Amino acid sequence: MTEQSQGPLISVNLLTSLSAISAEDWDACACPETEDGGRPFDPFTTYRFLKALEDSGSVGPGTGWEPRYLTAEKDGTLIGVAPLYAKGHSQGEYIFDHNWAHAWERAGGRYYPKLQIAVPFTPATGRRFLTKPGEDATGLAALTQGAVEFATQNEVSSLHITFCTEAEALAGEHMGLLRRTTQQFHWENNGYETFDDFLDSLSSRKRKTIRKERRVAQAFGGVIRTVTGADILPEHWDAFWQFYQDTGARKWGTPYLTRDFFEIAQQTLRDDIALVLCERDGIPVAGALNFIGRDALFGRYWGCIEDHPCLHFEACYYQAIDFAIAHGLSRVEAGAQGEHKLARGYLPKETHSLHWISDKGFSDAVARYLAEERQAVGEDIEILTAYGPFRKANEEEQQ
Repeated sequence: MTEQSQGPLISVNLLTSLSAISAEDWDACACPETEDGGRPFDPFTTYRFLKALEDSGSVGPGTGWEPRYLTAEKDGTLIGVAPLYAKGHSQGEYIFDHNWAHAWERAGGRYYPKLQIAVPFTPATGRRFLTKPGEDATGLAALTQGAVEFATQNEVSSLHITFCTEAEALAGEHMGLLRRTTQQFHWENNGYETFDDFLDSLSSRKRKTIRKERRVAQAFGGVIRTVTGADILPEHWDAFWQFYQDTGARKWGTPYLTRDFFEIAQQTLRDDIALVLCERDGIPVAGALNFIGRDALFGRYWGCIEDHPCLHFEACYYQAIDFAIAHGLSRVEAGAQGEHKLARGYLPKETHSLHWISDKGFSDAVARYLAEERQAVGEDIEILTAYGPFRKANEEEQQ
């Protein structure tokens, strides 16, 4: 796919495997900030993470996630990439379009396959149009136009860009795509030096509740620790695989990630991971998997082989807050859904996606729905925030 405009020649191409591009070239677009030796802002769009999905068989034939990575070049020089997949279903996306698929098929159409620019199984906001510094506008336009052209040529129903940044969403809307707003819950570090500093910002009742939950959880009969990097051992993945299978079977029917993904993670992703282990008599009985970004901790998976009161809250939410404070991270993104997170200091935040639909009549109907949905989401966020656990101004005056 090429586009000749006034000026440089822009070309957009498709790759069916990351093996067709070097890690250095991909990461120069996905995480140029790591040139200083630091962490990427988004650990999920790095070459090593996406390659782990591919090499482990978590995406690819038979999964409903067929890789079709996009690359954009300007005068023969790579300026941008995007993780594109041909989807055979709507699983593992967390921004739901099942009703759109049902309506499309009731009208006699074929909704799948569709195209998705996303990180599979990962409801974490980040750049989806991965461009080199200084090529943001050119790269985003080229990758967007290339994706739409590919969708049109292949006569697919739709193209979706999920958990993109707000800036990308606004730019895509300006280019004619449909903008969608949804929400999830994030914890924000307001300069806290300790967990008690965070508790001091809460109302008295919520503060007491969290302290009680932590006491109950930590009395489960064992120890809770967080390991990362070289402290993560192969046997930890043996335990976590059991946890993940249990949760995956209950939530999705079939776990998204294969066992091989965790084998590869041990080799290539350990430095990106903070693994919370709840051990009793030296045996892990529960755990939570987090990924570490330059400025955020991303909660991904939880599971257990024993049920203990409040242990889920401790492993997933409070240990994540402890880690973020200790490492100077500005926020914890706790994954999709879950209003129970609100009482634990995680407030609702907007998330964004873009959509292109081939049929104009259907697209117009979806556009009307999305306008109403955006308003409803905004009102919901306002209401939920008001019911958050943090002290109000009048309460501060009384203390």
